[in-house]
Amino acid sequence: MSSLGLVMFILSCAIFQAFPVSSSNNYGGLFPELYQISCPQANEIVMSVLEEAISKDPRMAASLLRLHFHDCFVQGCDASILLDKNSAFKSEKEAGPNKNSLRGYEVIDEIKAKLEQVCPHTVSCADILALAARDFVVLSGGPYWEVPLGRRDSKTANFNKANINIPAPNSTIQNLINLFNKQGLNEQDLVALSGGHTIGMARCVSFKQRLYNQKGDNLPDVTLEKTYYNGLKSICPTSGGDNNISPLDVASPVRFDNTYFKLLLWGKGLLNSDEVLLTGNVKKTKELVKSYAENEAIFFSHFAKSMVKMGNINPLTELKGEIRKNCRRIN
Repeated sequence: MSSLGLVMFILSCAIFQAFPVSSSNNYGGLFPELYQISCPQANEIVMSVLEEAISKDPRMAASLLRLHFHDCFVQGCDASILLDKNSAFKSEKEAGPNKNSLRGYEVIDEIKAKLEQVCPHTVSCADILALAARDFVVLSGGPYWEVPLGRRDSKTANFNKANINIPAPNSTIQNLINLFNKQGLNEQDLVALSGGHTIGMARCVSFKQRLYNQKGDNLPDVTLEKTYYNGLKSICPTSGGDNNISPLDVASPVRFDNTYFKLLLWGKGLLNSDEVLLTGNVKKTKELVKSYAENEAIFFSHFAKSMVKMGNINPLTELKGEIRKNCRRIN
């Protein structure tokens, strides 16, 4: 085992003891140990590429986490988000929530190419997305969890579902709950997974409405803390600047921690879909925001469990789907 592999093994064991996800859970045909014999180098290859990527661009951690989320919410965790358009279907990359927004495809390409050299036709693109999301969270200071493996890759994409199923940044609390329930996820999953916004950035177009016209009356969102609001206006003017970016967690934008929830309590949540977890008049989500702000260990534990649950949304297993040689196109 290389020095990198040894370090990751020790780190994984330590964190797993603190935030265990039991291997006795029902993973619906997926198995954390799947590649131990067929591709024992898989975890180390994934981690080595991710370490290099995050050293060059710390934002990449959030980008890969988001890529996994946007994949799973369309037609299950099947790597359909990675497919380029062809004569048979439109790419999900071109859908409203993804176009000019999702990043990190080239990192997945690099991981896949290296895995194909060592273990050809073994590790699916869908599993790479799930592993990359977990490993980037760990590299950013967050919890470790066992990733159930064995997803196969879809042979098609669904542009229309990508436009419908992925929550918008201006979502109401009920809209968020409905979209998560549609995927078999509950209110705890919603709040815990929203905590992924402790890392990453958002474009001005995603929060401009809150600054200038929250309720169609040309007034800002009154829940925004004043100093924070004034700072956002300097980044996001009334006209233009739609692609300017601001941290989702202004206090620790590249560290995975519970600061996101503390910021919500202080009126410093960036997106409407963040703020309504607290102010949307749903008792359960409000209580969870306060609980996670007070206790990072509870947030980490719930986040890990919800990531496993999300990663198990309608996976293609056994003879369904395929293992792509190139994640951007079907075989």
